[in-house]
Amino acid sequence: MDTSVHIATVAALRERIRCLEGGARHRRAVLPFGIKAIDERLPEGGLALGALHEVAGAGTGAVDGAASAFFTAGIAARTRGEVLWCVTRQDLFAPAITQAGLLPERVIYLEAGDEPSVLACFEEGLRHRGLGAVVAEVARLSMTASRRLQLAAEGSGAIGIAIRRWRRQTEAVDFGQPTAAVTRWRVSALPSTPLPAPGVGRARWQLELIRCRAGESADFEVEACDAKGRLALPSNLVHRSGPKEIGQRRAAG
Repeated sequence: MDTSVHIATVAALRERIRCLEGGARHRRAVLPFGIKAIDERLPEGGLALGALHEVAGAGTGAVDGAASAFFTAGIAARTRGEVLWCVTRQDLFAPAITQAGLLPERVIYLEAGDEPSVLACFEEGLRHRGLGAVVAEVARLSMTASRRLQLAAEGSGAIGIAIRRWRRQTEAVDFGQPTAAVTRWRVSALPSTPLPAPGVGRARWQLELIRCRAGESADFEVEACDAKGRLALPSNLVHRSGPKEIGQRRAAG
C-alpha cells in the first residue's frame, strides 16, 4: 500500500474520531459580547452557537428575574433569524425585551401549560434549523433533559438559552445541580448609572459566569443591554488603572 495513501487514511480516521468525541466543537461559531474582559474568559472568544446555555437571576425576586430575561433578550437580539421564546404563563413583558433590541416581528411566543411541555417545545425548536435562538423559562433542568437539548442545539446550530425561574425558594436549589449546558450565568441588579441631572440612568448588573466548560468562573460589573443588545463596561471600570477587579471571581463566590 502506498505510504501517502496510508497516512491520508489514518488522518481521515483520526478526524472522524475527533468528530464523534466532540473535537469538532473547537471550530464552532461563537457570538462575542464585544467586551474583551468577558470574551477572553470564554474558551472560543464568545458564547458558543449550537449549544445550550443557562441564565438565572441571583434570587427569586422579580427584579433579578427581569434582569436575567433582559440579558437573554440581548443575546437573542444579536443572533440571526427568528427567536422562539417558550413560557408556561403569560407574564413576559414584551416591550421590555424590545428595548434590548429584540424586535417583536422576530419573536415567536409559545405558551405551554407546564414545564414538561415547555421542555418538549424547547427541544423541538432547537432541532429546527431556521431559528437563530430558542429560549425557554424553566425551574428544573435535569442532566438527561439538558443533554437532549445540547444535542439538539449541536444538530441545528441554534443557540439555546434556559432561563431558570423559580416561584418558590425551594426550587432554586436545583440550580446547583450539574447540567450539560456549556455556560451558566447569574444576573443581579445593581444601582443604575448616576446621571448629572435628576433621572434614572442605564441599568447596571452584576454578571456572574458561574460555570464555563473548558474555562473558569468569573464575574463582571456591566451596564445593561442597549437597543442593539450590547452590554458595556461602566466608565469608572473602563478607565480604571488596574484590571484586578474586572473579570475576577470574588473569593466569597
